[in-house]
Amino acid sequence: MRTPIIAGNWKMNTSVNEAVELVKRMLQVDRVKGVKKIICPPFVSLVPVKNLIENSSIELGAQNMYFEEKGAMTGEISPIMLNELCRYVILGHSERRQYFAETDEMINKKVKTAIRFNLVPILCVGETLKEKETEKTRDVVSRQVSRGLEGINATDSLVIAYEPIWAIGTGKSASVAEATNTISLIRATIEKMWSREKAETISILYGGSTNKQNITEFVRQDEIDGALVGGASLKADEFVDMVKQTAEIKNKA
Repeated sequence: MRTPIIAGNWKMNTSVNEAVELVKRMLQVDRVKGVKKIICPPFVSLVPVKNLIENSSIELGAQNMYFEEKGAMTGEISPIMLNELCRYVILGHSERRQYFAETDEMINKKVKTAIRFNLVPILCVGETLKEKETEKTRDVVSRQVSRGLEGINATDSLVIAYEPIWAIGTGKSASVAEATNTISLIRATIEKMWSREKAETISILYGGSTNKQNITEFVRQDEIDGALVGGASLKADEFVDMVKQTAEIKNKA
């Protein structure tokens, strides 16, 4: 049985002081059982947030990582810097692909490096609006999964998030049917690469304008194991509510 996950991606938001105050208001979520709670603040807030959640069930993630261990890479963050602080790292997010020209090959290097340094990648995949309108969703998503995991042996140290680019920050979310069908495709792609047994153990999340109003529609689906939450994770009460709703639904299953 896969444990449901609600992960908050704060993106380029919150000062260090704001991050601390936000986490203090989120700590009530510690009492919610049966759901993994992950928060991914900006790099500058990882240490103070880690100190706040150290004795709680909330886990910590980073928003990105370079694939080299160290070196003359001004402005980058290495896996050595992260694995003392957090357990998860978001890789291949649509904004990294779209605004920073990250390729499948680069993301694959990052995933390999993260696993080697005992970090759990949250590998993001998803299509653009143009790709959706030209019915290329299946081709794009299956390619991103297969290339992102190329050369990687079957592992439990992996989370995948289906994040259609056209739904990120737009207020538009995929329909439940669209999300379920695409996540089923992702699981089938993993099955072809590894095995059916392994594909059934990988948690696959939906991300794209999820909030407390629509989260139940998605987590009611057996294929969807939770959400990678953007803007709503910057509101403590809303994030806590989404975790509670997910726990209530998934723990009844």
